[in-house]
Amino acid sequence: MAYLQQMTDEELVIAYAEGNNVAFDILLNRHKSSIYSYIYFIVRNREMTEDIFQETFMKAIVTIKQGRYTENGKFRAWISRIAHNLIIDNYRQEKNEQTISNDECEVDLLNNSKLSDGTIEDRIVKDQILSDVKKLIDYLPDNQREVLMLRYYQDLSFKEISDKTGVSINTALGRMRYAILNMRKMAEEKNMILTTD
Repeated sequence: MAYLQQMTDEELVIAYAEGNNVAFDILLNRHKSSIYSYIYFIVRNREMTEDIFQETFMKAIVTIKQGRYTENGKFRAWISRIAHNLIIDNYRQEKNEQTISNDECEVDLLNNSKLSDGTIEDRIVKDQILSDVKKLIDYLPDNQREVLMLRYYQDLSFKEISDKTGVSINTALGRMRYAILNMRKMAEEKNMILTTD
């Protein structure tokens, strides 16, 4: 078993595909903490995190056993993508229909300088969101909620968000803008005062 511990992720995948179940146990142990933390950070619910976590690795097992895993040297990115897609699927089921869609606006927000990283508006909005976001975030559409969580809770840049979610930087910026607009709209509708303290 010691020799398996020295193997790369890709070598372990091959060993598992060839019938060595211990190889997958090592892969699971290597990545379970980061995958579980990522899922929990987004969904903020232990039971849901457990379900998505288990489903992530079940999908990985099935894909590898069916010979559909394409060796590309990036097992961690691949397993993270499975988790990401399952989180999105989960949010789609709970989607609140009474929010603004970022696909229905004719104004080109993606080329708006106010959306660039590091502006004063961003800092003010960040302070505001960090204090009261928990009251409103559950009502956001899944794609907006995800970008907001990655930006403000994991402190990722829009480039990192783009890489992690598989969308363009402009799309990530647009989703962030709509998340902020939706939260402001919901705050007004619920007569909530968003504070920065």
